[in-house]
This record gives sequence, C-alpha cells and structure tokens, in this order.
Amino acid sequence: MKRWLPLLGIALLPSAASAQDARGDWAGTLEVNPTVKLRLALHIAVSDSGTLTGTFDSLDQQALGMPVANLVATSGRLSFDVPAVKGHYEATWNGATRAWSGSWSQSGKIWPLALSIGTKETLAPAPPRPLPAHWAIPDTAAIDSLIDQRIAGRSGAGIVIGVTDSAGHRVTGRVATRATAFDGNTLFEIGSMSKVFTALLLADMVERGEVALDDPAEKYLPAGAKMPMRGGRKITLEDLATHRSGLPRLPDNLSFRDPTNPYADYREADLLDFLGHYELTRDIGSTYEYSNLGFGLLGYLLARRAGTDYETLLKRRITIPLGMNDTTVTLTPAQKARFARGHDQYMRPTSAWDLPILVGAGGIRSTVNDLLLFLDAVMGTKRYSLAPAMKAMLAKRWPGVAPGITTGLGWVVLASPSGEIVYHDGGTGGFRSSMAYGPIKRRGVVVLSNAAVEESINDLSLHLLLGAPVAPPAPVPPVPKPVAARTAIELPVPELDRVIGRYRFNPQLELTVTREGAGLRAQVTGQPRFPIFAEAPLSFFWRVVDAQVVFVAGPNGRVTGAVLHQGGGELVGTRVAP
Repeated sequence: MKRWLPLLGIALLPSAASAQDARGDWAGTLEVNPTVKLRLALHIAVSDSGTLTGTFDSLDQQALGMPVANLVATSGRLSFDVPAVKGHYEATWNGATRAWSGSWSQSGKIWPLALSIGTKETLAPAPPRPLPAHWAIPDTAAIDSLIDQRIAGRSGAGIVIGVTDSAGHRVTGRVATRATAFDGNTLFEIGSMSKVFTALLLADMVERGEVALDDPAEKYLPAGAKMPMRGGRKITLEDLATHRSGLPRLPDNLSFRDPTNPYADYREADLLDFLGHYELTRDIGSTYEYSNLGFGLLGYLLARRAGTDYETLLKRRITIPLGMNDTTVTLTPAQKARFARGHDQYMRPTSAWDLPILVGAGGIRSTVNDLLLFLDAVMGTKRYSLAPAMKAMLAKRWPGVAPGITTGLGWVVLASPSGEIVYHDGGTGGFRSSMAYGPIKRRGVVVLSNAAVEESINDLSLHLLLGAPVAPPAPVPPVPKPVAARTAIELPVPELDRVIGRYRFNPQLELTVTREGAGLRAQVTGQPRFPIFAEAPLSFFWRVVDAQVVFVAGPNGRVTGAVLHQGGGELVGTRVAP
C-alpha cells in the first residue's frame, strides 16, 4: 500500500562486526515527520553461492520479510533497493558510531537514516493489532468526526466519503473553514483510480473478441511505430494491465514545462518517440513495476483499436451504461462549477491535471455518487452487460508489491482476516482518492479528497471496511524556500564543462549532466531532462523542483562526485563517466 514507507527482512544471523562484514541484523528509526517515526530492520545473509541476500522490515507497520535487491556492501559502503515500496538506501560506515550512516529515498523524498547493530528490543516487531471481530461500518456522525480529524487545520481541504451496502448508499462531506460545502455530486480528480476503468475497457474488449490479453501491444500502434522488446519477448496488453511490461514509471521525454500540470504537453508523437528509442532494463513479465506510462499506453492502444478517442470509448462502454453521468475527462461548464479546487502538499491551491495522451493512467474526474454506482456494478448488486468483464478482471492473479497483496487487471487485492479487500487509490498534484470493497459482505467505500498533503487515504477506506487503524493526519509541511528566490549566476563554459558526465548514486539511480549552448541540463534516471542553474561554482539548482546538486572536486580540481540534496536529505554519488 502507498502509505508503507521503508519495509523489508530474511533469516537472522549473528550481528556484524565490521564495515567489511555487513552480515547480520541492523536497526534504525526513520523520522518521516515530527509525529511519524518508523522502526526499521535490515537482515543480511550470505547464500550458498557466496552472494549477499537480504530482507527489510518496517516493524511498526508489521510489514516483514520483503526482499531487498541490488544489495552492495563493500569498502565501507552499503546500498540496496526495496522494490516493493520503490525505496533505496545508501550509506557509509561510521567507525566512531559503529553504524551505517546514510539516507533513505522514496517517492521523490529523502530522509536521513542510520542503521546500528540490532538487538532483541530494536528488532522486535510491534504487537499485532487485531481487527475487530464483528465490525460494522460506522454511522454518519462517526464518519464526519473522522473527516474533521483529518482536515483540521487545513484551510480549504475537504473530504467526501460514500458507503454502499445492503442498506443502500450513504454519503457525507466536510470542508475545513468556510469553503463551499462538498457532497456526493462534487467532482474530484481520481488520479490512478482511472486505471481500473482502463483495465475494465480491456476486459470488455476481450469479452467482445476485439482484442486478446496476449496480443502484442505493437499490434495496435500506428504503422511504422515500434515497441521495445527484450530477449525476443514482446510486451502484451496483459503485461501493460498488470504492471509487468518492464516499462518505467514515466517516459524520459516528459518536458514538464508546467510543473503544476506536468502531462499537459505530452502528445502522441512524444509517446511514439519514446517507445521507438527506449531499451528495457528488465525482462518482460519478470516482476511487478508500477508504470503510469504502461497504463497510459494501454488506454491509447484500446482507443485506437476501437477507432475513437479514450473519453468517447469510456462513455460508450462504461459510464453511459452504468448511468455515471459525472465520470468524465472533459468537464462541462456545469460540472466545472462543482469541481473542487485542489491543494498541493503544502496546502496551496493548485491547478488541475490534463493528460491528453496518457489519460488512461490518471485523467478521469468523478464524484462519490458515480463511484458508488460503479462499486454496485462491480459487486453484482445490480446486473449489467459489463458483469462478465468485471468478473474477468479478478479471474487471474499476479504477485503484487508485497506478501499478502496480489493484482488482477487494474485492481489490487489485499488479504485480510475478514476476506479479501479489492481496492485502488490515486493521487494527482492536488487530489487523493481511494475506492475499496469487500466481495464477501458486499460492502464498498469511496473516499475523495482535494488535498495532497498525505501520500494516500487508503487508511480511511480500510478503517471503514475492516476497522483497521487510522493513520495520524500528516502535518502540513512549511512551504519551502521559493526557487525563484535563488539567484542564478553565469559561469564560463569551461566551468560548466567540468561537471558534464554521469554520476551514480546507486545501481538504479544516476544523474546525467549535459551542456546545451551556454547552459546545463540534468536528467535523473527515469525522469525528463531539466535545466539546472548555477548559484556558485560547482553548486547548481533546479527550478522545476526544490532540489540542488553540489559537485565534488579533488585536489587536482577534477570533479569526482556529486551530492544530491532534496527534502532535507542527501545522496552521495560517484562520477562514472567520462
């Protein structure tokens, strides 16, 4: 789940004695913010073949036994990845404190993290939190109280929650301060919950015989366009719909001309150009790797197969048959009047997102009332022509991001003592969303918010369905120093050329710096190239994001490394080229 931060762990071995012998158990505490602190544990062993293996635990979240990847422990350096949560740790050995001193990076943020030799106390998981044996969805007053606690102190923030069960629908909405009241007809961006609708379009087209899950994706590209391949294997529609295509999360040629509407200028030509030049870094179908690009491509291909655009296909096949009149991509003037104003992570009003070509990944807007109708159809409380396709979405399962989590087509499935919970969440620059249901009891919940302060609001859905604990509200962080307040200076071309090259921070993260004319551009792995601006010799900053890079030079003046600063943390990298 997206609220999980660092989590992973395997067999316990004797504690490590030195930087060169990293085997054993290590523990530390990640301070996410002043009110959220997570105890973490790393377990490193050596396999029969002599290679290092490891797992990582988030003890307080009871997320245990999640494998690490790209584990390196040599010459006083420790680094590893946690694929399940898309996290990375990079550290050096501190002989004085006898600990690994470094940083944890995840979701574009960086936190300092030290790992010391583990003890019985520091390695002990938190006691299990049993769910209520006979849980009933709370009444409206209790749900209102839950919303009020979450939005307290967030001027302009609001949440609408809808419940569907045997008693019908219940909807309630609350807004902090005196903003216009929210209700079941208020429109929100639903972000990645759009993927469920794209997957349903795929399942419906399979039922109609229009496409097959094992069709190569390239079959539906324009003539002359190419798809990346690996080992003779082609990416299929099923690979795209299950996040197993090997495509990255985002294409590397996004321009982000407007950081508050980052996908708006990404067009068909850009998508085809990326597909034509990209080389896959892992085998197709080998592992789960969440990809907005993959689902955006899937929506594009299905619309091409249907001979129309994505929004028209969505309306014809799903929203009109289900009576979801407010589920759309393009808002009418009347709908715009009911569209909530989004707020970013600092609770500043922000613009809506437009995804012209990647719309199938996250471009849909909807209401709680419409999404409750959708859950009714999915749970079979009413019969629709889409029922076979909806059933097919969960007929086959694939491994998900962590133990106990699997995926269907579009949906994520969580095992629980009360039976499976099927869900998906979403987020854009100013919105968060969650939709979940329990097939056995036929109870469903929709939660929509117009604030991006926290990474996910799944905890609210799971609380209402299962009685699971509610996370403490994320504090609104202070607004960072405006990038515009930084002063850019001009450096002579020879000074710029000193830092051109590639800098490796870990096996999966590099920074490539190039010169274009009298300026520099920098590209982080899997991200577009952006200009960087000098504020001092060897010190540069981005304007599109609050981040800086400081290059490190040796006694001879030759640049040998770089330190990347973002979100209060830092990553240390080594120059690997030229």
